[in-house]
Amino acid sequence: MTSSERAFPLDLPGFLTREQHRIHLVGVAGSGMSGIAALLIKLGHTVSGSDKVSTMETDRLQGLGLRFREQHRPEDADTADLIVFSSAIKGDNPILVCARSYGKPVVRRAEALAAIMRGKRGIVIAGMHGKTTTSAMTAHVLREGGLHPCHYVGAEIPILGTNAHWDSRGEYFVAEGDESDGTIALFQPEHTVILNIEEEHLDFYADLGAIEKVFAQLITQTTGKVFYNIDDKNAVRVCRSLARGISYGFADEADYRAIDIRPRDFGSTFRVSGRGQYLGEVVLNVPGQHNVHNALGVIALASELGVTFEKISKSLAKFEHARRRFEIKYHSPRFLLVDDYGHHPTEIRATLKAAKSVGRKRVLTMFQPHRYSRTKALRKEFGRAFDDADRVVVTDVYGSNEAPIPGVTGQMIVDEVVAHGHRGASYEPRLEWVHCAVGNMLESGDLVLSLGAGNIHEQLSALAADLVIAEKLKAIVGENGGVRLYEPLSK
Repeated sequence: MTSSERAFPLDLPGFLTREQHRIHLVGVAGSGMSGIAALLIKLGHTVSGSDKVSTMETDRLQGLGLRFREQHRPEDADTADLIVFSSAIKGDNPILVCARSYGKPVVRRAEALAAIMRGKRGIVIAGMHGKTTTSAMTAHVLREGGLHPCHYVGAEIPILGTNAHWDSRGEYFVAEGDESDGTIALFQPEHTVILNIEEEHLDFYADLGAIEKVFAQLITQTTGKVFYNIDDKNAVRVCRSLARGISYGFADEADYRAIDIRPRDFGSTFRVSGRGQYLGEVVLNVPGQHNVHNALGVIALASELGVTFEKISKSLAKFEHARRRFEIKYHSPRFLLVDDYGHHPTEIRATLKAAKSVGRKRVLTMFQPHRYSRTKALRKEFGRAFDDADRVVVTDVYGSNEAPIPGVTGQMIVDEVVAHGHRGASYEPRLEWVHCAVGNMLESGDLVLSLGAGNIHEQLSALAADLVIAEKLKAIVGENGGVRLYEPLSK
């Protein structure tokens, strides 16, 4: 059901930000919905929620006042004044069916978020890649700059304390916009940051033109400035003619430009010019040139909002990754294990370049494709994405809510990687064996990178746990003794 199909007219911004009601969230355990729950609780609503599983996040929210049920029951619609549902929830959900039969308003997560943002001066971070990191970075810099922003980010953010926060003192609300289902067009922010635009979510969009149309609508609805990555050709095509557009990037003509970029351990340093003037140097403790781009967007926005460069640079030096964004899971003198959410070819290339820049002996990658439609549509691009990996182990597709497509498996990715000329790619269809396959390749000095938006990170965690034991045994047997992780009992 869309907003136009709701049972009766509703001033949703006023309903959510100036009144108190009983609100039920369907699918509350997800990272996006849990953030909505936290905001609604802070705004004074009586909030209940349901999902198929409980998580650490639902436990935390219950401590804040959420009434949680680990199943979807139609009676949860009885006392609710409004139902908010996740995009992962199907239309035949018993709570949604019951609410609609009662004539109660039912809205999507993005509708609720856009309405909450209307209570502040909204800032939307949009793009196919880098939204979570850049949204978190923006909220952190504005907070350190004394602006007391509210924020909503689609992942756990250690440096912010939580993925969503309402602060009555501040004027601004920073939100990660989700373009995957077109609902980003619901937002009417004051400022927008466009990180990048390319073919993605082709299960929803017909083509790149349809994607650009949604971004163009968001830009039209932005009342203030639009900050865009001048090094992304599609972002330039959509944004360049804007009189209120402000560019950032590496190109000479960028309004905010990074120069003299120097990689360092798990990060980089670079100098910044803004609107023709030298601003100073930034030390960034998150690796990769893609994160330099992300930081530049934040620098441009914060500068235009009046935050001094001194405060911006100091806060960027303290910034730490969001969960599952180049997150170090194990680090010893012999091995380094890193987990990353990257699952699109562009993200994979950027993350592998960042991994390569760390300077370890080899980069071993375990990859779990995400969604059958994406795997099929972008298989050629995936084949070219692993050039910076010395070895690649691909497991089967994490389907999310999609039905399998015949013939679309992890082997399809391996075939494309090999066809591209890579000699170190292999297929392991059994997810639970991936950590063994990678572990048997390990040599001292290696970096292991898990990539994917599904549950591949569990395999990296399993490998990390086994390495703890192996390294203890190695310390006992000494340099002349050998310890192998997964040596078979018989040959």
